[in-house]
Amino acid sequence: MNQGSQSSKPLAGVRVLDLTQFLSGPYATMILGDLGAEVIKVEPPQGDATRTIPPNFVGEDSAYYLSINRNKRSIVVDLKKPQGRELVLRLAKASDIVIENYRPGVMDRLGLGYGELSRANPAIIWASISGFGQDGPYRDYPAYDMIVQALSGGMSLTGESGRPAVRAGIPIGDLAAGMFSVIGILAALHECKAAGRGKRIDVAMLDCQVSMLCYQAAYYLVSGKVPGPQGREHDSFATYRTFEAGDGVSVVVCANTEKMWQDMARILGLNELVDDARFRTNADRHEHRGALGPLMEAAFLRRPAQEWILDFKQAGIPVGVVNKLDHALSDPHVLHRNMVVHMNDEAGHEVRVAGNPVKFTGEPESPPAYPPRFGSDTRSVLSDVLGCSAQEIASLLADQVVLDRMAERKPISP
Repeated sequence: MNQGSQSSKPLAGVRVLDLTQFLSGPYATMILGDLGAEVIKVEPPQGDATRTIPPNFVGEDSAYYLSINRNKRSIVVDLKKPQGRELVLRLAKASDIVIENYRPGVMDRLGLGYGELSRANPAIIWASISGFGQDGPYRDYPAYDMIVQALSGGMSLTGESGRPAVRAGIPIGDLAAGMFSVIGILAALHECKAAGRGKRIDVAMLDCQVSMLCYQAAYYLVSGKVPGPQGREHDSFATYRTFEAGDGVSVVVCANTEKMWQDMARILGLNELVDDARFRTNADRHEHRGALGPLMEAAFLRRPAQEWILDFKQAGIPVGVVNKLDHALSDPHVLHRNMVVHMNDEAGHEVRVAGNPVKFTGEPESPPAYPPRFGSDTRSVLSDVLGCSAQEIASLLADQVVLDRMAERKPISP
């Protein structure tokens, strides 16, 4: 393994060559960077497309880009030029992991596919993220988050009954692919350490979404019944759902045991329902949920949300309000867990983003490095990682094989 920075973190000494753009790949490499890997982000001459996504910017870079690119170094390489492709081969030889999220076949056409890179570095771990995987009838189709949410069936479960399906509010298609890629990479690192050989990892966004259908997939495969939108309810528990309180605030209650149901009925002033034959067991409540739901809804309207929450917490019933982001990101527990982190750079830019959820007990969290400016590390990567001389670097810059942060970004074609 290569020696990198962040030496106290689990992946210290691991070098990642990041050939990804947009969301799924950069999210994966950010996780690896958070865990201590040295991540070298290779950008095209026009820059990662997310740098210019509106509406919010800090300096020249978008909030979108800043949210998923901390703890990385940026080098700009023109892969359309033979010298640029040769540089990437050299970087791959000096790395432990390569991640790319081009369409299947693109890297092979550039002469930078797994075959070429693994010949240069037999121990390389290569992870490809794509919409539909490296084989199969959909292999060459383009895909984005919303496409795989729709095709997987997950989107059909999201929304209210009788209304059109809606996408999840967070980009779970992209984020799940990034997380599953990291799982595969960490497993491959373990094998590589033992056997000394690399591995090729093929992660499809659609596969990840189908996997995340979880029990809903099993319910259909067992029963043959196609589920509809889940709305604010749960397929298995009539008392696991959202209710509107008297002040208009939505309250989520997850009463999924018999004791919780009995305590819930007592708190709501519906003691008589505990002995009602229609609601005696979870199976009974499930069968008669159409009758139970309106009774609970009417009860919740009698008091404001915080009064209900206090009573439910005292009874040990899981409960919470449906927060908007302003409340969620200022919640004292979220802040205590360092899930909103502050970053600043040498130019005086400051930004807050969502933090790293992986905590190691007894180890303090180091502040994250501000996402790299366009080409900010081109010279240092060429020098430190590849051992390029000042003359060679000057030549590569003059020929525009590489660009540094002083170079003006080319406009992105529509």
